Amino acid sequence: MVLQIYVKYHTKIMKSTEIDLYKELKRYFGFSQFKGLQEDVVKSVLSGDNTFVIMPTGGGKSLCYQLPALVLEGTAIVVSPLIALMKNQVDAIRSLSSEYGVAHVLNSSLTKSEVNQVKEDIKRGVTKLLYVAPESLTKEEYVSFLQSEKLSFVAIDEAHCISEWGHDFRPEYRNLRNIIRQLGDISIIGLTATATPKVQEDILKNLEIPNANVFKSSFNRPNLYYEIRQKTKQVEGDIIRFIKQRSGKSGVIYCLSRKKVEEIANVLQVNGISAVPYHAGLDAKTRAKHQDMFLMEEVDVVVATIAFGMGIDKPDVRYVIHHDIPKSLESYYQETGRAGRDGGEGHCLAYYAYKDIEKLEKFMSGKPIAEQEIGYALLQEVVGYAETSISRRKFLLHYFGEYFDSVTGEGADMDDNVRNPKTKVEAVDNVVKVLKVVRDTKQVYKSKQIVFTLVGKLNALIKANKTDAQEFFAIGNDQDEKYWMALIRQMLVGGLLSKDIETYGVLKLTQKGIEFIESPSSFMMTEDHVYSEKEDGDTNSSKAVTVIDQVLIQILKDLRKKVAKKHGVPPFVVFQDPSLEEMGLKYPITIDEMANIIGVSEGKAKKYGLEFVNVIKNYVEENDIVRPDDLVVKSTGANSALKLYIIQNVDRKLALTDIAGAKGLDMDTLLKEMEQIVYSGTKLNIDYWLDEMLDEDHQDEIYEYFMESETDNIKIALEEFDGSYDTEELRLMRIQFISKEAN
Repeated sequence: MVLQIYVKYHTKIMKSTEIDLYKELKRYFGFSQFKGLQEDVVKSVLSGDNTFVIMPTGGGKSLCYQLPALVLEGTAIVVSPLIALMKNQVDAIRSLSSEYGVAHVLNSSLTKSEVNQVKEDIKRGVTKLLYVAPESLTKEEYVSFLQSEKLSFVAIDEAHCISEWGHDFRPEYRNLRNIIRQLGDISIIGLTATATPKVQEDILKNLEIPNANVFKSSFNRPNLYYEIRQKTKQVEGDIIRFIKQRSGKSGVIYCLSRKKVEEIANVLQVNGISAVPYHAGLDAKTRAKHQDMFLMEEVDVVVATIAFGMGIDKPDVRYVIHHDIPKSLESYYQETGRAGRDGGEGHCLAYYAYKDIEKLEKFMSGKPIAEQEIGYALLQEVVGYAETSISRRKFLLHYFGEYFDSVTGEGADMDDNVRNPKTKVEAVDNVVKVLKVVRDTKQVYKSKQIVFTLVGKLNALIKANKTDAQEFFAIGNDQDEKYWMALIRQMLVGGLLSKDIETYGVLKLTQKGIEFIESPSSFMMTEDHVYSEKEDGDTNSSKAVTVIDQVLIQILKDLRKKVAKKHGVPPFVVFQDPSLEEMGLKYPITIDEMANIIGVSEGKAKKYGLEFVNVIKNYVEENDIVRPDDLVVKSTGANSALKLYIIQNVDRKLALTDIAGAKGLDMDTLLKEMEQIVYSGTKLNIDYWLDEMLDEDHQDEIYEYFMESETDNIKIALEEFDGSYDTEELRLMRIQFISKEAN
């Protein structure tokens, strides 16, 4: 990795001259060589200089302050934002020393006796590293205690938290300089994994260390492959296929909400992938357990909010997936940086849909204007990265103030844009149309209304403003809404338009946009890239399936008749038509895959499925068919709680009217749920209810009809009985019949 160093050394008598650094490095950490800039940083800290370190995730930041702390006299204060991170670091340091008290945490989770033990170890000179949250340093009793003890330096980890322009700004960090001042004349080392030039300047200014020695490693991680995919309704299937292609490898999936974390973890689990959720809503014990399971390789995947990963030192994470696009490129860079720390394979896949960006913008609308402005600017950079047609690595490194040669640079071909170049088309005339419509509608419309105006679509706001009476109304009806929305997004990224902060989302012309109207120049619009099966890594030229295979359906229907005859039941008892149709789309070739098919339970798959999967397997091989594995996704069953309630209360022989009433359902809805239950292979014994409605002879008559019928269609049954029974009675008897004969 190419390293860049920006250093202004103060020539002091360096304490490091009296210390054999390599000997101490070997003694404490077992390494014989420093990594990258570590040695220079350690020397700077040992010399008593203020030091600022920008080192990407996996670069070895922690050692930069841990080694000096271990060899210097006194205690180093380490300010850290997360309790979980502190615990990991403390455990790691304790494993290096025979003294348990060599490292301590001082925060609100400690009891009074534990706090006293920490103070005692510091007084005795045993504690070399004291990890504190910034809030703890505001406590007067802690500050007055530390003032009386010998301190070596203060290290501020995750220093980007100081800057309002950082991706994880913490207001309590802004007051750190005032607190440090109270501790006396003590040197400071600030460390961060992500910092744009603006954030770097803000950190140095706030900490009042403008002349600090600045060490900046290259942000390039040449072993990471960056990829953005369009976020569609099939995203869960795509993720499952991606993970199954990397079976046994470790990965992290990031989601923005706790709810989505739980949903994705559940979907992965029911599809045979070992995964656990991780978010702040889980209790500390569960979070710690899930984290340990991941580290000990008891599970392959952690699905998490951004709370996961801070300080997690797992070198062999092979992929990081962003189900939701992050709020800033700093977050994205830091989270993707958890892949491939050992220098091996690291695939960084993010799913992008502009509606997710709009959702994030909406969340910001209630915040102070200054905060909105920063948040919006950070989001625009994310949009720019997702929609760019240039090398993603070049875009990222440029964002962090680093030049990258996208032809000869290390890792130059490691992104989807380089491997699958996007098509670009000239759009200068259409850009002018958009700019003029924004101008001539008095800059009061959001993107949606501008697009409607361009294509000639009416809504209440357009009518109220009489925009439909203007000459330019429908000026762009030669293109569809999707085209114009994509163009507007790229114009926003290109700086020709901006979104107003005061009136959330309203489009405004920038100075650059005004000049463009007067003097138009080339504007190359990137067409949305559509990933084909082949580009996703499938080089097989066989026919990929996108429609129901009618030839196979007929084969399966013939087989169904044969199996039904063997078991002495009607064909629909074996498998219903919707189940056969899904088999003709998904080609299940194992009993497990058969159990994923709609209307097929594990029991039903085992009872009837073997002959079907053998026939399908032979058919797939003979016809050289590429099975759409991404479609074979087992649902978690969002309505499973209601179904469980129905099953339990039918077992208790509760009146069906009471079951429906308790859940606010009408009888039709309850019967639909019951039908789904029995058609999926679960028994429901409703004899008790049928005995109240129909006498034994009537039940036998209907039961015998279904046994001899070619179909379970209720309309045909109504015609057959010519009004002798109503729809509800026939549906209930069908439920009883399927339950007894099919399950």
